[in-house]
Amino acid sequence: MKEDAMNNGQTKPGYNLQISSENQFITDFALFPNPTGTLTMIPFLESFKARYGHYAGVAVADSGYGSEENYRFMEENRTEAFVKYNRFHIEHRPRYKPDPFRSGNFCYNETGDYYVCPMGQHMERCGTRLARTASGYVTESACYRASNCSGCPLRRRCYKAKGDRREIEVNHRLRLYKEKASELLCSEEGRRHRGRRCIEPEAVFGQMKTGMGYRRFRHFGKDKVTMDFAFFAIAFNIKKMCSKIRETARKGGNTPSNGRFDHISRYELSENPIFWPRQRKSAA
Repeated sequence: MKEDAMNNGQTKPGYNLQISSENQFITDFALFPNPTGTLTMIPFLESFKARYGHYAGVAVADSGYGSEENYRFMEENRTEAFVKYNRFHIEHRPRYKPDPFRSGNFCYNETGDYYVCPMGQHMERCGTRLARTASGYVTESACYRASNCSGCPLRRRCYKAKGDRREIEVNHRLRLYKEKASELLCSEEGRRHRGRRCIEPEAVFGQMKTGMGYRRFRHFGKDKVTMDFAFFAIAFNIKKMCSKIRETARKGGNTPSNGRFDHISRYELSENPIFWPRQRKSAA
């Protein structure tokens, strides 16, 4: 963790807490030892299935989860992925201008399987590169090479590597996943999900940390920490449900308690010390 109370570079142990929420209710949670979110999405979706018996029909997540492995997993399990990729915000800025020298912006001829550089030269495919992620997933990238870049007036602006032939690598499967994700995210439903993404889990974390002061786990070990947060999640959802019932009753709407919750809470507030605004100290 980033906090360094001793100012000597020593970090504190912690867990990466992942939650899913619906209308700011915690619907699922999982704890992971790795700091980033890329490797946590598939295990988290598996935990969702273990809890509810099916995969989530819709997944909304930020760009930290937009990898080929995650997109493929959601596609195979029929989960509609409203998941951003790493350059989504950059590409959809109002004043965004594509860099013509970036390989991702080169014109691709799918029939002939070649790219066209800014000077109009064909870059033919010259091989395939395999890579393995930290989770063991194997990605495949196609390699393309220009025939000759010597004497090109755009040489200095195009690339800085040594040699007279520029080479690029393109993951076509990931490219197609990004195009599909961009289309979904820019649709009317996608804009609605993107608008709610910032007020769903972020609001829950804000209420947990600032409103309820839950900033540290009280136990050590994954099993005990899981138990720790499970009790907190139950209490958080009950508190949220009671707030919604009370708000609905205040506005005159129908509630499961038929408006009787307010009377019970007022009675409990004066009799039960658990509901006192401030804890009353007993005289020793």
